[in-house]
Amino acid sequence: MKSILRILGVLLIPALLFVACSKDTDPADVDVFAGTFRGKITYNDNEKNIKPESGSVFVTKVGTRYDFRFSDGIPDLTGVEFQRKDDNTMVNIGSSGTGLITINKDKLVIGYTKDGRTWTADCNR
Repeated sequence: MKSILRILGVLLIPALLFVACSKDTDPADVDVFAGTFRGKITYNDNEKNIKPESGSVFVTKVGTRYDFRFSDGIPDLTGVEFQRKDDNTMVNIGSSGTGLITINKDKLVIGYTKDGRTWTADCNR
């Protein structure tokens, strides 16, 4: 009987610690925003006007900055800094472009202009 209680104790204590710790983790502090978002994307500059019927944006986090890798030959948007809007949403700040990028675990919206180039996205996970 003692051996069964020891085995249960060894199995239950780590499980309880794991559950307790995971509730304290803020989603904005982890890479829940990273991943692939699919939907409507566009790009426009003086030479190109790319509007695929549907595309994707692969989001990666590098330190405190995010990179957006577009499909369909659209140039990447890199080094964008974000500020937490609420526990589940980030909004871009302090960049050399103008516009807005919002991202949460389910949705990515981009309306961004930099150096005469414009990127847009309305994508879901």
